[in-house]
Amino acid sequence: MHISRKDLGLSDVNSGCTCSAGAHEASSPAPAQNDIITQEYLVTGMTCSHCVSSVSEEIATIDGVRSVHVDLRVGGASRVAVRSEKAIEDSRIAAAVEEAGYSIATAEA
Repeated sequence: MHISRKDLGLSDVNSGCTCSAGAHEASSPAPAQNDIITQEYLVTGMTCSHCVSSVSEEIATIDGVRSVHVDLRVGGASRVAVRSEKAIEDSRIAAAVEEAGYSIATAEA
């Protein structure tokens, strides 16, 4: 019997939420590294691991997405890295983030 363990990266960041996480990654079997494209976004409003899971799960439903990594920043914009087989339209990522209840941060002029 083989037991596989995965570090979920959960940690208490004293945000008042009992399920806060520093980072989360949802992944599918990946093709060769040189076939992967990484797109990064800043997402506002996430405060805990449930938020991270919601965003990760919505983005992961997009065809071609291989993994989603979230660097949670409570009180700020969290960095979301989407790794995929081909470039994904920003509007599709934004729609998935909005479906989860959050929004892509916009650059200020």
